[in-house]
Amino acid sequence: MQSTTIAVDTAKLVFEVVVSKSGRVVENHRLNRAEFQALIVQRPPARFVMEACGGAHHWARLMLAHGHTVRLLPVPYVRAYRRRNKTDRADCLAMLEADRNPEILSVPVKGADAQAIQGLHRARSAWVGCRTARINTLRGLLREFGVILPLGAHTALKQMASAIDEPAVPDLLKITLLELLAEVHDLDDKIARVERQLATVARQTPAVRLLQEIPGIGLLTSTALYASAGDAKHFRSGRHLASWLGLTPKEHSSGSRRHLGGISKRGDKYVRTLLIHGARTVLLGARRNENAGRPLNSLQRWALGVQARSNHNKAACAVANKLARIAWASWAHGTCFDPEYQAVAA
Repeated sequence: MQSTTIAVDTAKLVFEVVVSKSGRVVENHRLNRAEFQALIVQRPPARFVMEACGGAHHWARLMLAHGHTVRLLPVPYVRAYRRRNKTDRADCLAMLEADRNPEILSVPVKGADAQAIQGLHRARSAWVGCRTARINTLRGLLREFGVILPLGAHTALKQMASAIDEPAVPDLLKITLLELLAEVHDLDDKIARVERQLATVARQTPAVRLLQEIPGIGLLTSTALYASAGDAKHFRSGRHLASWLGLTPKEHSSGSRRHLGGISKRGDKYVRTLLIHGARTVLLGARRNENAGRPLNSLQRWALGVQARSNHNKAACAVANKLARIAWASWAHGTCFDPEYQAVAA
């Protein structure tokens, strides 16, 4: 291990750098982007510590490429070590203190490909939000003239053009409504293009193909989980992955009293949302099979049992937790999902 530890508070233009040797601060610099990059390239191998925030993974990859070691720390855990006022230098000193705590787990450095996959998901989410806003705008404007569209975006879009052409809609407004409808179709094309790119990634990535064999985990969930988690080996167990995604209960205990609340909702909100939506499809499919008299696998039987003991929303969170654990096991061990697998008690 290098004896020199360098804490860096990153920003868009100004970087605070604090150099520590043997536990004592020996240097303090305030650099712009070009100067900070030159420091990384020219300095002998050292140990860099940063918060896992925007741009940190880019700088971490550059540091690793030039022979340095890097530790990315979770931002909430660093905050606890900051004393008094918040300044860039105080943040760096807090990083140095947090770095000495071995119980704080480092955030794995993401590769450029993983961040590119996340970028595709972020762009798709933004376009989906814009599409929903445009459809709601069309619904609201048409309703003002007595034209009511059915529920469901897919059904409404089929009737949108004819609804705009209704005599009750003023000619002054029709051109603008048609432009809004054209925006919706353009957004549909962009979303489909992103999904085709993600499908290409899924075909080329064995881990993603394994994840897609799990019920409730499709193209979006598998690629998002792969990009966000990076590698299943970063997690000690399936429960660790579920906890990292915020799917385990919050605990508030003291003495002999133990209280478990709702899920913690920490970690990647986007992946957690996708897993919960996937869990709802598992519950829906299990209920349909049960009503049709078709056989249920062990996961479906367990999911319906949880739903019978609680309610649909709690059961969806519990199934999402289970899916995260199954995903870790399949990913970490490189095995396909077995619907009839029964864990053997130690």
